[in-house]
Order: sequence, then C-alpha cells, then structure tokens
Amino acid sequence: MNHNTLYRLADSTAAEALVDDWVAWPHTFAPVPSSLHRLNYQKKNLTSYLQNPQIHVKSSANPKLLGGSFVNVPADRVEEVAQMLTRIETEHADSLQMAKDLLDFQNLLDQEAAGQSLEPYYRQLPESLRGYVELLYDYNNRPIVRCIESLFYKSRHYKKHLQSLRLFTQTHDRARAYYMSTPRLPDDDSIAWHIPFSESTIDELFKLDSQPQPLPYIRDVLGVDAADDHKLIRLLTDKPPRQNEPWHGPGARVRYLGHASVLVEYNGVSILVDPFLAVNPSEGGIERYSFQDLPPHIDYVLITHVHHDHYVFETLLRLRHKIGCLVVPKSSGIFYADISMKLLARELGFRQVIEIDPLDALPFIDGEIVAVPFLGEHNDLPFAKSGYLVRAGKQKLLFAADSNCLDERMYHNLCREYGAIDTVFLGMECIGAPLSWVYGALLPKLPDHKHCQARRSNGSNAEAALRLLDAVDASRVFVYAIGREPWLQYFMALEPEDDDVYIREINKMLAVCRDKGYADARRLYGRDEIFLAE
Repeated sequence: MNHNTLYRLADSTAAEALVDDWVAWPHTFAPVPSSLHRLNYQKKNLTSYLQNPQIHVKSSANPKLLGGSFVNVPADRVEEVAQMLTRIETEHADSLQMAKDLLDFQNLLDQEAAGQSLEPYYRQLPESLRGYVELLYDYNNRPIVRCIESLFYKSRHYKKHLQSLRLFTQTHDRARAYYMSTPRLPDDDSIAWHIPFSESTIDELFKLDSQPQPLPYIRDVLGVDAADDHKLIRLLTDKPPRQNEPWHGPGARVRYLGHASVLVEYNGVSILVDPFLAVNPSEGGIERYSFQDLPPHIDYVLITHVHHDHYVFETLLRLRHKIGCLVVPKSSGIFYADISMKLLARELGFRQVIEIDPLDALPFIDGEIVAVPFLGEHNDLPFAKSGYLVRAGKQKLLFAADSNCLDERMYHNLCREYGAIDTVFLGMECIGAPLSWVYGALLPKLPDHKHCQARRSNGSNAEAALRLLDAVDASRVFVYAIGREPWLQYFMALEPEDDDVYIREINKMLAVCRDKGYADARRLYGRDEIFLAE
C-alpha cells in the first residue's frame, strides 16, 4: 500500500458506540439507570437465552416480535454469551448490588414513611447508597430516594474503561440486531476500539469524514498495527470528500435528514435538531443525507429529550468535532430516571453545553432559538424535554418533537408572546410504547398491566395535531417519518405498513390542512429540502 495515499472514512462505515459490548444509550450509560438496566434487563435476557438459545434466535427472525427481549446471537456462540453473563455477575457485582439496594430501599420507604421525619432512615441506608443519595418527601408526603447523579459519575459505578466504538461496514439498512436486546460480540469484520467517549482522539477519527489522512496516521489514531490493515482498509476510501459550504442563500434552507433530524441554515448559521444520521450502506438503500452532506461547522445542536432515538450517542460522537454548542433541556435532579443531559454531554466530551428552561432564548444574527415546553410522550413520568422555536428572519419554525397536544392553551400562551408560527415540524407516533417497554427495568414497581398499557409514550393523533396547528396559526406542517426509514428498524422496532394507524392519522391531518389552504403539508421520508423565503 502507498503510504502517501490519503484516506477518509468510507460512506458505508458505521461507528457504533458501546458500553460493555451493549449499544450505548442513556439507560446503558448513566450510572444509576445503567445499573438497574443491567440487573433487570440485560442479566435476565442473557439468562433466558442460555436456557433456550434456539427460541431467541427464532423469535428474533419474526418481524411480529421485533422489539421483544430476544437475544439475536447464533446458538453456536452460546459459550460467549455465558461468559458475558458471568462477567456481568462478577465485574458488575457492586453495581448490581447498588441497583437492588436502591429499589429495595425505595420500596421500604414506600411502606413505612408516611410523613414522619426521614432523618432516622439515613442510618438504615445500605452501604452502597451512603454518601450518594438524599431522602425527600414530595408535597403529598410520598418518599423519594434522590440519587445525586454527579456523584455517581465519580463513583465506581461509572466504568469509563468499558466504553468502545465498533467500526464496521454497514452492508444494508436492516443489518443490525435490535439495539436493546442483543449485545455486540466480537467478529472478524469489525474493529473494536476501546476508548472512553470523552477522549479527544475520537475527534481525530471522525475528522476523517472530511479531512483525509495517510494510513499510518489512521493506524496511530486507532492504536492498531499493520497486521490489521485488511480490516482497516475496508473501512476507508481514497475518494475525495464532498465540500459543503455554509448556506448563504436568500431565506432559510431546511434539510430533513430522517426520523426527527432537521438542519436549518440561515445567514451562515447552522442549527441541527435531534441528530440521527445514517451511513450509506455498501449494498445501497433509499436516498438520504449523511455525514458527507453536513456543513463544516454546526453552530447549535438542539436536543429535545433523552429518548434513545433523539439523544443518539453514535451520531453525537461522530459530529462532536464540528459542533459549536450543544443545547439540552434541564432535568429535575430529583428522579434517577430523569437523566441529566448536561452530565451525559460532559461525559461524551462536549465542552460547550447550554442547559435551558422553557422560554430561555439564544440569539443569533437576525434570529433566535427559544426553548418551548411540550406535553405527553413520556408515559406520565417526569422527564426533561423541550421543543424549540427557531426564528430565522421573519420565518418562525416550531420543532414540536413528539408533542401530544394535551392542552392547546400552552401553544396559545406561546403565540401570545412570540406571535403566529408559520412552520411546524411534528412527530405523530400516536400509539407509542407502554410504560413497561423502556422504563420497566428502572422502576421500583410497575403499575398493573392495564395501567402500563394506558400510559404510553405517544405523540399526537390527527385531532391533537390539528389543535396544535390551529393554536399557533400555522401555514405549513411537516410530519416526521416516525421511524419508517429502514435504517431505524434496529432502533425503533417498527415494521410499518402503508395503511397502518399512524399513516391513517397523518393522512387525515394533512387532508384537513390542504383543505384549509396550507402553503405546504406533507409527511417527510428519507431526505427532503425546503426553502423558506424572507
């Protein structure tokens, strides 16, 4: 190989972020939720797999069971799964004990604490919790074990050495196993790069998307030697990168990147909302914008909430070197599952993070970003979340995330302060997952099945969406693809149909908007480009 040849990352090269060989997302990363998830989901899943691997493999291949707790690992690798389970039980014994102690102590307080002083209970705290929690009541005398999250990041329960990136060629959009249920075992076609996510060296790798380097430099970054060149070279290309200059045209250019990801460019300022970018598979797929299509610098990245498909580690790490400021909503600091996105960002190596409250504003040239509240979508649990109003000149764009418009008066209040809003981007996953699907592993006890099914992470249906649009006096509406892009399957566990309830509700809403004479009303998919004149 010619060492003078310059290489960049191939368009099909993915870099999956992992924690202890499981896909990294907030529940496998933040110390307290990750310990609970390991105890009540990962450990149980692997134990079930070892009892009957064939059932897990067969169930994983059934589209109707997508998103179930089935380990999609071939039965001939059962010994590796057994070793992983042993490692969890031994190397994570302290964290497993802490998780059990936390749930047990919360349940003890629920039984005993009825308004009397909580001070005596500090002497009953298990050793694993001492120095890390505060005992509180809410205003109805219900006890709360408040985990002091920043302290837990400094404890033995936060294990940075288990973080890694798995570099591999994405062959097709549906190649990855379901993110939550299946660990990533080593294979001959990928490179496992064990490195804490906060390390700046990661930026040197991902700068290769736009700044090619010679092979020895890339080897040095990854810490591999020439013996691994047969793996490494497959992840690279000598084709020059595309050069994308910031948009300076008239008005705003808006690019839809898939799922709930939107790039707004105005007056040389770029704003990226909920980034979740897909690579281009080596075997091809639907058209999309990918990492090669982004501007060289992104001034603001706006995160709406901490769900795994909006706070996406894989994308955030890959873009970190070009992001000016990461903007996140503020958590309460009271409930351990209400994860601090600011602390997450710090541990992901972001240096400039702004934590916002509703109606906080960030000005830029002839525009501003305003944080706005949104209701619903979180199973009635307390969570940090924010929509965003972006004013670009005379244009106003509302990124309402997965708002379930439970009370349109909130949007009336918003417009009383900021005026009518021309353009709305909205998610309409109107059914949503039940409480137990994501949060079951974290809660001290679940409500009964009926209540779990009633408490769903759902957004607006047609009726609620129309109430929102009327409240802000919108003239354009763009509905996110709600996980329908094929590269979302492993992350969203959706197998969409052309006439399912989501599409029926979206079409019903869009038909009303068109009848009302909206300038534009459509469902987004894959990639799109929208120009908004001054």
